[in-house]
Amino acid sequence: MGVLPKKRRNSLLLGQEGNALVALIAINAMAFVIINFIKIGYFLSGMEVTAFYRQVLAWFLVPANPDLLLSRPWTLFTYMFSHEGAWHMISNMLWLWAFGYILQDLTGNRHLAPLYIYGGLIGAALFLLTVNIFPVLQRAIDTLPPLQGAGAAIMAVAVGTTALAPNYRIFPMLNGGIPLWVITLVFVLIDYALIASSGAGTAVAHLGGGFIGLLYIRAMQRGGDWGEWMHQLYQWFLTLFDPKTKAPSRQQLKQKVHYKTGTAEPFKARPHLTQQRIDEILDKINTKGYQFLTDEEKEYLKRASQEEL
Repeated sequence: MGVLPKKRRNSLLLGQEGNALVALIAINAMAFVIINFIKIGYFLSGMEVTAFYRQVLAWFLVPANPDLLLSRPWTLFTYMFSHEGAWHMISNMLWLWAFGYILQDLTGNRHLAPLYIYGGLIGAALFLLTVNIFPVLQRAIDTLPPLQGAGAAIMAVAVGTTALAPNYRIFPMLNGGIPLWVITLVFVLIDYALIASSGAGTAVAHLGGGFIGLLYIRAMQRGGDWGEWMHQLYQWFLTLFDPKTKAPSRQQLKQKVHYKTGTAEPFKARPHLTQQRIDEILDKINTKGYQFLTDEEKEYLKRASQEEL
């Protein structure tokens, strides 16, 4: 009897396969370690810390000056994974874990990474618009700090999760828990107040990230998937390094379809009933409602009730 080869794991794993939350936190942590390793090297070699900011860190962050951005366009993506300060990094990852865990619990692993990336990209675009449109900021554009960290991306995750389940409660030991909408509203108000300061660009970036998070979830609830192209791009990228995992073409898929004439009902694969799967479906009903179940989940629940699992 032949032995089937184990399926190759394509994603960064420190737990469940395909866990986008673990992957995002791990990428942020690795970037933090690398940035500070270089910073320590500058310090121990006796070089000025300002040289580190100018020669190293500046190439990871979004500059306020659009002329500089033209020479380093990749910063629109790298900045959302770049943290220099330990407290900045820790606080951002704690909030990413808190909201990201809830989002994945409600929607699975598919939407967290696209939502994070959309929030970061829109945040960077609004940061650049804000500091280059308003005269009070434009006059000081060469002294404004660059956009750094995952704030806009995490705001997208926070607002998106809140839009999906506003009454989801955390910290249940505090008088039954605090609804998500209360915590998210506090974050939004803080950034709103910071618009009247030199950090206006960063505050607007965070608010812009939150707005795209709201739009993403509303589109998802209507059946849309704004992250589909990202998943397809990721799968295409994987096939470049492992041709064995190359997805079959549409023509190949058509050739694999077999038709059978006759009156007998065609075979229909039915998933094995498990208590874990039933609990997941019941949790989904509890948090989102029965109307959000897919046809497959409704059929699964019906079978479970008939077989008295």
